Amino acid sequence: MQDYLWYASYGSNLKEKRFHCYIEGGRPHGARRIYLGCVDKSLPLDNKPIKIDYPLYFAKKASIWNNGGVGFIGNRKDVKVPTFGRMYLITRSQFIDVIRQENSDAAQIDVDFDMAIKKGGLVIRDNAWYGKLLYLGKDSDAPIFTFTHQKTIPTKVRPDENYLKTLIQGLQESHSLGDQEIVDYLIEKEGVKGNYSRDGIKQLIQH
Repeated sequence: MQDYLWYASYGSNLKEKRFHCYIEGGRPHGARRIYLGCVDKSLPLDNKPIKIDYPLYFAKKASIWNNGGVGFIGNRKDVKVPTFGRMYLITRSQFIDVIRQENSDAAQIDVDFDMAIKKGGLVIRDNAWYGKLLYLGKDSDAPIFTFTHQKTIPTKVRPDENYLKTLIQGLQESHSLGDQEIVDYLIEKEGVKGNYSRDGIKQLIQH
């Protein structure tokens, strides 16, 4: 298991079928981009729910999601507002390929995983959307990593309905959350707050 790690997702990759597009290649439902996938197209050995002690928010304008905001987590821990995540057991090389696809980056990425573990985080691409690794601990002797922007982005952006629906389906799959739990979870997130009503979120859940 030395070559394996857990990739902890918290946005649209909560939905397993959507994440598999990063592994196998393909176009996720509701998105405008076709992904090439990883060099190693073996599916994850396992996946399981996780709570991430960093706050979720939505920012940037992703062209593949109709210029809507996408999920990021802040750089400071906050156990009071944990983020629901789903982690996948994949190889280190697959994880690097996922990072490259998330950043639309064709360049080689070298990651010092030992240093990331030692420091608790590591910037691997300056100012890339997802250029900072965060180390979240271990599970079954495999390290857990996620990624976000190197700084908390000040301007929050309304997520596209297709993106939010994909995230919602991932929450249902991974955490078995009920409708009201999902509404309560999302309604105060920056980017959603003030841009969606409770009824609006419920409609996305039910359609």
